[in-house]
Amino acid sequence: MRAIRGLWRWRHNPLRRTTDLAEAWVALVALLLIVCVAPVVGVVAGAAAEDALQRSVHDQREARHRVTATVVRELDRSAPAVDPEAASAGDLRSRVLAEWTAPDGSARHGPVLAGLDTPRPGDRFGMWTDDHGRTVGRPLDAATAATHAVLAGIGAGLLTAALAEGARRVVVWRLVRRRYALLDQAWDRTGPDWGRTGTGS
Repeated sequence: MRAIRGLWRWRHNPLRRTTDLAEAWVALVALLLIVCVAPVVGVVAGAAAEDALQRSVHDQREARHRVTATVVRELDRSAPAVDPEAASAGDLRSRVLAEWTAPDGSARHGPVLAGLDTPRPGDRFGMWTDDHGRTVGRPLDAATAATHAVLAGIGAGLLTAALAEGARRVVVWRLVRRRYALLDQAWDRTGPDWGRTGTGS
């Protein structure tokens, strides 16, 4: 508030240059954008991200099913698995040939990544499949979706604030360059008369 009152009184200062006033107004506008607009943009972006991510959570819960697979045999480390996203990174311990029953009732088998330290034939483990029994990644959970939405909102707010500050800096840079150009012109007009009698110096 003190800055706004100071800016208001400064309007009639005889030492004020036009570029000084423009710079002050640009700083005030940038401050209002950072304080008022950036948080609103962050909240709106976060809410939009939350809505989209929660819809994705719902869709994935509908389309992905947890099934129990049985180890047929362990595969060597170089053998390709059906889907490298079948479990989270912490659960990917072994590559095995496994068999499982798809949600549609069909029997399936193939190489998969299992969360077993030392898999033996007959060991059972959980995995995620789609409606047809193809391995898929673990569905997104609501807490992770909410975290991503919060981060998206914070990022959008910070980006808005950074854009406002960047625009302010560009405008101030151009004003300073104009100020120096006007100073150089005034210097060029005054400089040649230095030391001459009757020039008022």
